[in-house]
Amino acid sequence: MRTRRQGVSGLLLAAAFLVAAPFTALAGTQLWDFEDGADGWDAPNGVWEVNGGEYQEVSAGEAAMHSVVGEDNWDDYVINAKVRMDSGNWAGIVFRVMSDFEYYVYYMNVPDNKSELWKHNDGAFDARNNITQIPAVGGVLIENEVFHELQVVVDGETFQLWIDGELQSEDSDPSYSSGKIGVWAWVTAASFDDVSVTGDNIKDTLAVEAGNRLTTSWAKIKDTR
Repeated sequence: MRTRRQGVSGLLLAAAFLVAAPFTALAGTQLWDFEDGADGWDAPNGVWEVNGGEYQEVSAGEAAMHSVVGEDNWDDYVINAKVRMDSGNWAGIVFRVMSDFEYYVYYMNVPDNKSELWKHNDGAFDARNNITQIPAVGGVLIENEVFHELQVVVDGETFQLWIDGELQSEDSDPSYSSGKIGVWAWVTAASFDDVSVTGDNIKDTLAVEAGNRLTTSWAKIKDTR
């Protein structure tokens, strides 16, 4: 089990990651470090457990396994998360989740050292359209059994994917305008930690000390734009 000092370090890392990809909103932040479970998370498919302060998909048994959290009216936000593929090759972050089937996902692809953006559609878990194929850039090497820092910036119809502090892609699609966030794996056992989301209409649930540090970072970012 991690110490409280390590938990605060995770918050500072999230704040530092925001500096790498500026986002104009100065608003609330919610963070899930999974030290006390995964309250509020809902998994339409897959087998999800909290083990050792990490949120894990442990079955590696299905396509498009995902678990989500948040509100339907969340629209523009920044998501940060640590993502590790324990076995299998595909895992990432979902955003603007409209239903169990309708959402976007940025996910890492280990065999091809790339990332992909897909729009999932109503009707089935594997009903989807590809938007972008993204070869890794900036020296990023996508590997199994390594935690990668993912950041997804969602602003209107424009999205950005950052991996380990390096911008990988900027893409756009008008289909879904708001929705929850979450984590995702495709026939892959994967682990997730320190998932956070910040946005204009997101209620801040961080402790005062950690929240003030993140808020200060957001204020500095806004002042430099």
